[in-house]
Amino acid sequence: MTVFAGRLSVAPMMDWTDRHFRYFARRLTRRTLLYSEMITAQAIVFGDAEKLLAYDGDEHPLILQLGGSDPELLGKACRIARGFRYDGVNLNAGCPSERVSAGCFGAAMRRDPALIADCLQAMRENAGVPVSLKTRIALEEDTPDSDGFDDLRRCAEMARAAGCGDFIIHARKARLKGWTPKQNRERPQLNYDLVYRFKSAFPDATVSVNGSVASLDAALRHLEHVDGVMIGRAAYGDPYLLAAADRVVFGEKTDDVSRADAVRAMLPYLQKNMESGVRPHVIAKHWLNLFKGCAGAAAWRRTLTETLFSPDVSFKTVAEAVNKVISSIQN
Repeated sequence: MTVFAGRLSVAPMMDWTDRHFRYFARRLTRRTLLYSEMITAQAIVFGDAEKLLAYDGDEHPLILQLGGSDPELLGKACRIARGFRYDGVNLNAGCPSERVSAGCFGAAMRRDPALIADCLQAMRENAGVPVSLKTRIALEEDTPDSDGFDDLRRCAEMARAAGCGDFIIHARKARLKGWTPKQNRERPQLNYDLVYRFKSAFPDATVSVNGSVASLDAALRHLEHVDGVMIGRAAYGDPYLLAAADRVVFGEKTDDVSRADAVRAMLPYLQKNMESGVRPHVIAKHWLNLFKGCAGAAAWRRTLTETLFSPDVSFKTVAEAVNKVISSIQN
């Protein structure tokens, strides 16, 4: 049976879902779809594309998320990215942060759905892989007296005319001014039913829901109504929930990897990167929440933090500390 790769995905999150987190996530789940952090088209076209786009081949399936509102630049960025063989490209039209909005992309693009369509078409013509759109339901400023469904429908119709039929919808409106990023993650109330209704209105589109999904059980409930579920902060705050994803969400007949095995599988990667000059905390900071909810979680975080920032830190000291605290937790 073929199962949609995006049946479960981890949301792109700035400063969190970097290549080192993604490699770590792959020690826990082989099937869950991963996303890059948002990278602006301008940075790729005019900056160090190799540094920005490089990743380990073991991270597949992997989607590149782009930020931008200039169709020409987005098209050029997609042409450059072709050589890196991502499995898809996603346009961010949902991030409501004022910094992103000041660049006239992210959620600010929802003011101009025709521009979103032009961007998607330029991306599709140049990417060589499927193109998707991630967005909010609507802008609160533009839809104060409605639930935003009609606004979302109009945006989707234009996107579909441009050749995009894959939508990831954060089930909230966004406000561009007056709310902090944290408030935009909590306000207004989630409207999952509207996303389900959107799927009913576009049955041949691929629709994934995003927004405060906290568990695989919750994901399964959403999957009764939509094609995919995107988990964000819950997957970073408790990465071990991904260990059951292949079995629970994708139907694999496989045992869940243990926390200890996942960490130990990271040690060769850590050693290789440290030998290349990468500081260990850049990689191992993503492991801090692995034992969340377990006896010994505090000891794990404390030991890891103290070791990573020790002035005489080396791969040997990190490996010894990791193995020692894992053994104490297991015993």
